[in-house]
Amino acid sequence: MRFFKRARKTDGWMALVMQRDGVAVACVGRATGARPEVRAVGFVPGKDGAALLDQVAKDYPHASCACTTVLASGEYQFLSVEAPNVPREELRTAIRWRLKDVLDYPVDEATVDVLDVPLDANAVVRPQQTVFAVAARNSIIGPRQQQFRTAKIQLSAIDIPEMAQRNVSALLEPEGRGLALLSFNDEGGLLTVTWRGELYLSRRIDVTVAQLRDEDFDRRNAGFDKIALELQRSLDNFERQFSFISVAKLVLAPTGAAGLEEYLSSNLYTRVETLAFDSVFDTARAPELADVAMQQRYFLPIGAALRVEETAA
Repeated sequence: MRFFKRARKTDGWMALVMQRDGVAVACVGRATGARPEVRAVGFVPGKDGAALLDQVAKDYPHASCACTTVLASGEYQFLSVEAPNVPREELRTAIRWRLKDVLDYPVDEATVDVLDVPLDANAVVRPQQTVFAVAARNSIIGPRQQQFRTAKIQLSAIDIPEMAQRNVSALLEPEGRGLALLSFNDEGGLLTVTWRGELYLSRRIDVTVAQLRDEDFDRRNAGFDKIALELQRSLDNFERQFSFISVAKLVLAPTGAAGLEEYLSSNLYTRVETLAFDSVFDTARAPELADVAMQQRYFLPIGAALRVEETAA
């Protein structure tokens, strides 16, 4: 299965995301001119992936929705690669060839997909085109697909956190300007920058949501310091690399961490604000999302369930 496989037309998406203590489920529908509707969210606790999917199949029989899941950060590699000068239809093959010296396992054992990084159409001198390459071991992808088949859940796509976050960021972009979005979970932080709905930057930050909520002031602020430093470096580098994109602001996904927005606002030149869930999503059918802790848990599943049909290379 390709990561960004073109799926059948659906009445929305159901995303299943394995988390440290269970699986989070989100069902989202989209209609032109309206906020995306979060039709349901739910959580099945446990550690056994196969048993969790069996329970999800019983509890969430949304037959009209396509289903996607999201790989954990350690299950794939996300790389910026120079685009080879080949016809479009040969790009995937050429990227696989380039990855053979980058991956720590044979490229024949990898599932690979490619994402464009659009250039400045008005540039006088055309810079070197780059793309994002996503690679995961077949030994991870295959068993994951089999788990879904065994649970009789039709898996239409496998996604990654960067693209799920891109889906949310695209809803927040001011007209004509880029947007930085920062989220945290048990795996750490993820910074993305999008423009015109396209992903241009992805950076991991080694600070978890639990560290942000630490009651010890010094430990919590050490995490804040680390985040601010990484953000400043990343946004400065982005500005130099993509000078044609003006980043309007940095939006923080819900964390439940007191003081983070104020700290970053005081230490960054970029405007900082926290995502207001109700301004972006229709959550009338998911009242539990009034709780910030629930917003944090379901942020990634909702982002994954926002997916639209992707045309991969």
